[in-house]
Amino acid sequence: MDVVEEHDRMVERVAAIDVAKGELKVCVRIPGDAGRRRQEVRTYQATTRAILQMADWLHSQQVTLVVMEATSDYWKPPFYLLEDAVECWLLDAKQVKNLPGRPKTDREDAIWLAKVAERGMARPSFVPPKPIRRLRDLCRYRRALTQERTREKQRIEKVLEDAQIKLSSFIRDIHGVSGRQMIEALIAGERDPKVLAQMARGRMRAKISVLEEALTGHFADHHAYICRMMLDNIDRLSQQIGELTAKIDELIAPFEHQVAQLDEVAGIGRVSAQDIIAEIGVDMTRFATAAHLVSWAKFCPQVKQSGGKKPSSGATGKGNPWLAGALGEVAISTSRTRTFLGARYRRLVRHRGKKKALVAVGNSVLTIAWHLLSDPQARYHDLGPDFYDTRINKDRQARSLARQLEHITGQQIRITDGQLVIAQPAA
Repeated sequence: MDVVEEHDRMVERVAAIDVAKGELKVCVRIPGDAGRRRQEVRTYQATTRAILQMADWLHSQQVTLVVMEATSDYWKPPFYLLEDAVECWLLDAKQVKNLPGRPKTDREDAIWLAKVAERGMARPSFVPPKPIRRLRDLCRYRRALTQERTREKQRIEKVLEDAQIKLSSFIRDIHGVSGRQMIEALIAGERDPKVLAQMARGRMRAKISVLEEALTGHFADHHAYICRMMLDNIDRLSQQIGELTAKIDELIAPFEHQVAQLDEVAGIGRVSAQDIIAEIGVDMTRFATAAHLVSWAKFCPQVKQSGGKKPSSGATGKGNPWLAGALGEVAISTSRTRTFLGARYRRLVRHRGKKKALVAVGNSVLTIAWHLLSDPQARYHDLGPDFYDTRINKDRQARSLARQLEHITGQQIRITDGQLVIAQPAA
């Protein structure tokens, strides 16, 4: 048992766990004699039985706070087993980085982590409650399978290109009803482009002559074998995605009201609403303001100032990639709508580029989500596509345009009673 000097602190009885795959280093710091601090470090295996033994020891020491660093997924077993018995904090590695020059061992890391926590020098990361965690696992796996299905569809397009079948040049979705039927016919052995083109449905029948040219290639049995396997894989993934969606609908039933609130926002469908709730939860008291939620999600520029100067990169940092994917899809879908979010995207993309416009719209979507989820009675009211136009100072804009015209023409121009007056040059 080590004896250390007394320091100002916020937590009297704290434990810190340095997490690894195979073992846990646990440091407990509690009040000692004569106003000094006592600490003890023990090692436990990262198994359920050993973690429960560790929990009994922490209980005997009357520990009120347990902290651990977010190391891969290794923090989950001790956190989940301890969270019901004692307050647990998951800390960001950036907040608890050890000082240069200090020994770098698991034991020293656990001691340093305990000192950081007892002095209130770190804040806990967001860990959703159990129902949201279960929902998150399913939603993330559904997104992963959807991405894998998209990759399979892209592979089929590459195989068709290799066979000089140019369907994707004339059909927006080659996996729609018409495109799928043509591919199935190619696999079954049909090679006549006229017969294949007649499988077009709806508006595509106006393109039959063009489709005949697109379907003229050298599709061989080799291509058919590969495409058959890929299509079967796509069907398997689609079935699994459907099963996951049904299970998600079952788990999200207690939060159906919140899903309906988010579904009212332009660009957010039911699936996107489920993904957003799975990542941020429904309890917005975890985030003091909407700005806190946006900052946590890394959808705003980081504030870095030194010597009175700020960098102009506007980097947001690395946030939650699953939430970023959902918000990106929402931003892209709303960019084509005549709504406030669509107008915001189009207004920014002209001057700042696509990436920054998507981040800005994602910022707005998160802000809207925070306000909706904070108030069960709240309903979304779109500000309209003319929101920015109605707030333009017309007189100031007219003066600005007059100055630009004066610079181009070289003539003296002024605005009088709302009329543009061009001064006549002297004779």
